[in-house]
Amino acid sequence: MSTSTLIAVIAAGVVVVIALAAIMWLLARRRHLRDRFGPEYERTVEEKGGALAAERELRAREARHDRLDIKELPPDRRRQYAEQWTGVQEHFVDRPAGAVGEADDLVSRLMRERGYPTEGYQGAVRDLSVEHGRTLEHYRAAHDVKARSTDGRATTEELRGAMVHYRALFDELLTDQRSR
Repeated sequence: MSTSTLIAVIAAGVVVVIALAAIMWLLARRRHLRDRFGPEYERTVEEKGGALAAERELRAREARHDRLDIKELPPDRRRQYAEQWTGVQEHFVDRPAGAVGEADDLVSRLMRERGYPTEGYQGAVRDLSVEHGRTLEHYRAAHDVKARSTDGRATTEELRGAMVHYRALFDELLTDQRSR
């Protein structure tokens, strides 16, 4: 085999190895996003119309989240929030729609105290998705029922379900458990 042929074979081999390494790196990055965001990954792919756009969005969320000062609550504050949640649940018996509104307010206050911006529902969803992607569907479902309850379009059973959904996110935020 001539030297030029050997160089061509080696160069082709190097190109193939580099291409395989790049593919492996991209797949590992995609797997990281799927693992971190859970169902939110597929939702974002569908919403953005493709994996590349979704992954760009999810990486932007990670970067934004990294700039937030998310903190764990001290035990006394966690206990106070737990007591407030008990009060909200007790109100459900007499005022289901009002209790759902209180649950939403309590979750928002907890998010704010933990360091999550609460400038609106979409922003909250975006910021929660990074650490709480698997619980986020609970928040979406609860928020939807709350929105319909303001017009009186939610049944008592739907309101009860919203309380369960709010509780899932509330517990995760309160105990600093991440859903990944």
